[in-house]
Amino acid sequence: MVSIKDVAKQAGVSVATVSRVLNNKGYVSESARKKVEQSIQELNYKPNEVARSLFKKQSKTIGLIVPDIMNPFFPELARAVEDIAAELGYSVILCNTDENKEKEQHYLDVLLQKYVDGIIVSSNTLSAEQIHKLHIPIVSIDREISQGIPTIVVENKKGAQTATRFLKDKECKKIAHIRGPLGVTNADERCEGYKEVVSGEPWFRESYIVNGYFDMQSSIEATNKLLRLHPEIDGIFAANDTMAIGAIKSAHQLGRKIPEDIAIIGFDGIALSKATVPELTTIVQPIYELGKKATTMLVHLIEKKPVEKTFYELEVRLVERHST
Repeated sequence: MVSIKDVAKQAGVSVATVSRVLNNKGYVSESARKKVEQSIQELNYKPNEVARSLFKKQSKTIGLIVPDIMNPFFPELARAVEDIAAELGYSVILCNTDENKEKEQHYLDVLLQKYVDGIIVSSNTLSAEQIHKLHIPIVSIDREISQGIPTIVVENKKGAQTATRFLKDKECKKIAHIRGPLGVTNADERCEGYKEVVSGEPWFRESYIVNGYFDMQSSIEATNKLLRLHPEIDGIFAANDTMAIGAIKSAHQLGRKIPEDIAIIGFDGIALSKATVPELTTIVQPIYELGKKATTMLVHLIEKKPVEKTFYELEVRLVERHST
């Protein structure tokens, strides 16, 4: 492997001069600079980024911590983060926590050891105190950790209200909800939005709400139990598209036609929602824009550039397809 010493030797200059050229810091004569640049090209020299990050205490790298990479929402989000980070000159390290607090802390430790310049995190276990102890810029995405921490989310409650009212407008008489995990901010907000629309209805009961844990298999099992217990249900609002797809499968297994017997609506707007049979009606959140805003904000914080504001709640919209 070619070293900085090899470049210096071929260019006939000191290692310090090569270093100044590489870092674009300090005075270097034009003739010396040209010799160094020519030697770098001829030798195909690649700077040791690990060593440079240890020296500078920065790496032009950011971390992205997500709770479940199997949920299609997060790969789409990660794509946006990676695209924008690359445009801004940064690399991304992706960490999947499986909603495990210990695994999340392990990844935080690893990212700090690698001198990442900042972290984008989607978490329901991190506290504001833990965030502040990291001493690097952090942006929370999809889930709000605490006021005062830079955050990008969407209108979860409003979107849930829109979805539930839409089912009522479709003349659904008994509407159930497949919620996400208890204690996860966006799941709680979507459940609250649903309840605000239906809690005053004479038919509403708490057993119309089941937990699908933001997971397809859990949703299939929960929907099976729900429809066996309450066969009168003719509308389901699922708190994410993955669970809505699970509900569609469960309804088919029970011989229920969609949307004739039961209408189903999701939340997210993932690409897979257009590939189901029937295609899924959903509350679309701007996934790419979420990743773009979070990454841009984080890089501005890293580079100490002005940030217009540190909290964004992006709008969602309903897209009607064949499942309703």
